[in-house]
Amino acid sequence: MIRVGIIGGIGSGKTSISKLFKFPVFNADEEVKFIYKNNKSCFRILRSKLPKFIKSYPVKKKDLISAINDNEKNLKKISSVVHPIVRKRLRNFIKKNKNYRMIILDIPLLIENKINNKKDFLVFVDTNRNNILRRLKQRPNFNKKIFNKLRENQIELSEKKKLADYIIDNNYPVHIMKKKIKKLKEKILNERNNT
Repeated sequence: MIRVGIIGGIGSGKTSISKLFKFPVFNADEEVKFIYKNNKSCFRILRSKLPKFIKSYPVKKKDLISAINDNEKNLKKISSVVHPIVRKRLRNFIKKNKNYRMIILDIPLLIENKINNKKDFLVFVDTNRNNILRRLKQRPNFNKKIFNKLRENQIELSEKKKLADYIIDNNYPVHIMKKKIKKLKEKILNERNNT
């Protein structure tokens, strides 16, 4: 099974690109939403660490944002609870999809949290600043302050770009991107078959 990690900045369109591969996708952001909504144990630990902010189940995004706005250290507290649960769910996802030729990892902190391994193919999604801002403003919970804090957590984009096996220019309409990803997918499958 080939593991393809989709990397790039916040708002670059990693999730849209991941879906175009038409293989199982592990979307870390969706997993985190699911955990906040369905994992009572996560809620209890967060409540014990942040009693001033986390008061009711399920965990609400606005309460987490208040906690991070109040003190930057709270982001680390939240991550220390949530990241191990996400990793466990990732292991289950890999096991469940082991018979597919390829799986896609849409994990914002894939490199920062050392989730990728040496054999992974890394695809960097390159998008111009105007497109990024337009996408971010369309998000229901867009908060510039939180966005800047999350961005500080990601290693410099230029560094990520250097680590990538492939760079995909995501500044085109969907019908063109579909063709680009189809070609890239075939290239990755062929490359792995030839090694």
